[in-house]
Amino acid sequence: MGNLVEALPPVAIFVVGAYIVRMILEYKTRNKLIEKGIVDESIQHLFQNRNGGFLSSLKWGMVLVGVGIAFLLGQFFPDLEEGVTISSAFILAGVALLIFYSIEGKMRRGA
Repeated sequence: MGNLVEALPPVAIFVVGAYIVRMILEYKTRNKLIEKGIVDESIQHLFQNRNGGFLSSLKWGMVLVGVGIAFLLGQFFPDLEEGVTISSAFILAGVALLIFYSIEGKMRRGA
């Protein structure tokens, strides 16, 4: 078990690095295809980044705050088992996503 824990950080760094390189290459390829007009206008919207900067940041901020609150409560109440802290992190992250999607729906409707 100790060897697995020691090997995990280098593997994680490699996977994240490879993912970042892949995303950069896909972005450059999409832009070149759009600039040259190779991509049909009817599907051009599929190649463009649809993540709203503000809404995406809001979503992940809410999720991370929920997870942080769960782990903070786990530190304040040391009598709780580790499983309770982890499950409460998932629950609070889910609640944060539900709240976000209700906020997003209101924003898209213009309310």
